[in-house]
Amino acid sequence: MKKIQISPSILSADFSQLGNEIKRLEDAGADMIHVDVMDGHFVPNLTIGPPVIKALKKQSSILFDVHLMISPVHKYIKAYADAGADIITIHPEATDDLKSSISKIKELKRKVGVSLNPETKIDTIINFLEDINLVLIMSVNPGFGGQKFMPEVLSKIKELKKIQEEKKLNFDIEIDGGINFDNAKIAINAGANILVSGTTIFKSNNGDIKKNIELLKSN
Repeated sequence: MKKIQISPSILSADFSQLGNEIKRLEDAGADMIHVDVMDGHFVPNLTIGPPVIKALKKQSSILFDVHLMISPVHKYIKAYADAGADIITIHPEATDDLKSSISKIKELKRKVGVSLNPETKIDTIINFLEDINLVLIMSVNPGFGGQKFMPEVLSKIKELKKIQEEKKLNFDIEIDGGINFDNAKIAINAGANILVSGTTIFKSNNGDIKKNIELLKSN
């Protein structure tokens, strides 16, 4: 079984102190930093772009797990790779040619992630599983932080885990959306090995992020 990793979402961080917030997460035992990039087009919200990621990356040594919720995504992949993204996760719906976009990320020597929205079927990516490093299962509709966890996506994780074991593949299964102390265990039991969490990590237990990361891992 893969080691459980925590990827805190900086969407819930203090944006006026982002450099310090990432340092706090690093010191508290986070395995990577989850960076949500939204364009106001593919999803109805706007966040940050390559210049901010580049500035933050200079101040930290932790992996940047960059989730691109932008369309068309293909032409922006290089900009985020150059900015310091270690993992680049894209949505099948955001590219005209998923195979080409996966190849581009690999050419840039970055890890490839593909994200499935709650309504997106595994069939969409079944032929690409050997080429990707991570599948991100969205347990909310993407675009906003603080949404309620959708338990119906757990069956998708179980199906993905079964395919992974049958085909002896080695990709990570990441889950993002409403992850807290109550549902972390069921997500892990279903087969997820990377948990993305924002509100729970930054706000629970009076903001004791070290304790919150440890609690999520030990579920």
